Amino acid sequence: MFTYRGAGRQRAMLVIVAACIACAATAAATLAWDGLPADTEAAPETPPRQSGHLAFSGGPGLGVAATPEEVAEWDIGVEPDGEGLPSGSGTAREGAPVYTLYCFSCHGAEGRGQLNDVLVGGHGTLDGHAPLKTVGSFWPYATTVFDYIRRTMPYQQPHSLSDDNVYALTAYLLFLNGIIEEDEVMDAATLPEVRMPNRDNFILAYPPPKNE
Repeated sequence: MFTYRGAGRQRAMLVIVAACIACAATAAATLAWDGLPADTEAAPETPPRQSGHLAFSGGPGLGVAATPEEVAEWDIGVEPDGEGLPSGSGTAREGAPVYTLYCFSCHGAEGRGQLNDVLVGGHGTLDGHAPLKTVGSFWPYATTVFDYIRRTMPYQQPHSLSDDNVYALTAYLLFLNGIIEEDEVMDAATLPEVRMPNRDNFILAYPPPKNE
C-alpha cells in the first residue's frame, strides 16, 4: 500500500513515462518528415490548389502564383518626387467629411489624437525635450502622406478608399497643419510641390558618393 509520498512518486513516474512516449512519437514524426524510415506510412502528397493560377514550382507547394492584375493592384508605391501618383484630386474642404467618416474614431477631432497617433501640431518641438512627431512637424514629403493613407488606411479596411478620397484626406491633413489653404487642389501635379516644414532636417543613411 502506497503512502501519500509514495503515491506522489508513482504519479511522477507516470508523468515521466508519458513524456517519454510523447518524445518518441515526435521523433518518429521528425524522421518521417526528413524522409527517414518510420513505422507509419507517409501521408499522400496534397495536390496544389487550382484556381486559375499556376502553383509556385520549386517550393513546398503552398499558395498560388499572383496574377498580373493582383500584382498591379498593390504595386502602388509613390516616390517623394510624385512618381507613381494616380489621377484624381481633392481639397481639404472635401476631405473633412471623409476624415469624419473613416479617421475620426482613431485619430480624434481634427487629428488631435485619440486611440492612435496625433496627426496635427508639434511644430517647433522636434529639438526639445518632448518632441511631437506629426504629419505637419515631422514628415518630410507630402507625397508620402498620400502613399501611406492609400496603402494602409482606414485601419479596418486598408486600400479601400478612392484616389479622390485619398487626395482629399491628404489635403485636409496638410490644411490642419497650416501648410496649404482649405480650397487648394491636391493632385499629381500640385502635391509634389508642397514643401513640408521638416523637409531639410533628414540625413540620408546612405548618401551618394562625392565626386573626387
